[in-house]
Amino acid sequence: MKNNYFLHIFVTSSFTGLAKRMAMAGALSALLTPCTSSALPFAYVPNEKSGTISIIDCASDSVVGQIKAGTRPRGVAVSRDGNTLYVSDQPANALLVIDLKKREQTGTIPLGESPEGVDISRAGDWVAAVSEITNTVSFISTATNKKVFSVKTEGKNPEHATFSPDGKWLYVSAEEADSVDIVDVAKRRQVASVKLGLRPRGVAFSPDGSQAYIAAEMASMVYAVDVATQKVVAEIKPGNFSNGVTMSPDGSRVYISNGKDGTVSVIDASSNTVIATIAVGKRPWNMAITPDGKKLYVANGRSNSVSVIDTASNSVSKEISVGELPWGVAIR
Repeated sequence: MKNNYFLHIFVTSSFTGLAKRMAMAGALSALLTPCTSSALPFAYVPNEKSGTISIIDCASDSVVGQIKAGTRPRGVAVSRDGNTLYVSDQPANALLVIDLKKREQTGTIPLGESPEGVDISRAGDWVAAVSEITNTVSFISTATNKKVFSVKTEGKNPEHATFSPDGKWLYVSAEEADSVDIVDVAKRRQVASVKLGLRPRGVAFSPDGSQAYIAAEMASMVYAVDVATQKVVAEIKPGNFSNGVTMSPDGSRVYISNGKDGTVSVIDASSNTVIATIAVGKRPWNMAITPDGKKLYVANGRSNSVSVIDTASNSVSKEISVGELPWGVAIR
């Protein structure tokens, strides 16, 4: 019994010491390891008729703030550090610079007439903003918040401008030319154009940059373009009046908003086939997905709302009221 008692004391003290050392090691590791919080980001929704930006907390899916943003805000992009929001203001022919910490406008950058789509390069160095009437794309340096150059596009009425993941290309959808214009960013000029269906709108690239998906509204079609050959390699029929396009972070799914149907089509990128259709609000427009790919936020222009789609179940988990005539969504 005596030997067993001493053995119990030895084992207990050893495990206690080990537990203390493991706890100390864990605490030290937490101090030395950079923060990797799983907290979801914020979504920013420009409301054209209200002249505001609604701020949605993606953790609670509730509106937590509002920012005044010109008269008719449309295209929107968030800086890579999450501190600055760039918003096109159509009547002002300008790009608004909004400080997200202060939640107020701090600058204005002149653009061409009737600006709309806005995008930011993955490296975060360039913001591109299209202007419909002047058929131009303005390139703004995020380092100076000044326009450095602009490119005249061949297609009339450019709607969206989207950077390829490597920042080499900018794809510009031209509504009245039924094409997507391809700008070489380094050369600062348009180098090609790919013919599509009637009234192209949203554009999204696969994560590896090998393909681009463009929705044509009046054709109610989605076109997959091979970036290397600059040729259409697939035509996909989603719902009616397809316009917004969003790619999942892992590249497995492409989401298409269908304005006339009030739905979102889910495309399997490996087979380029529609695998699900999700009912949302009225006139779904532009969309954005969270960095983890778990939630898709859809701006419903005529419902004055944002539908939150659970991408695992392909179902709407919440409908969020925002301002009047929401144009789209940007997520940091």
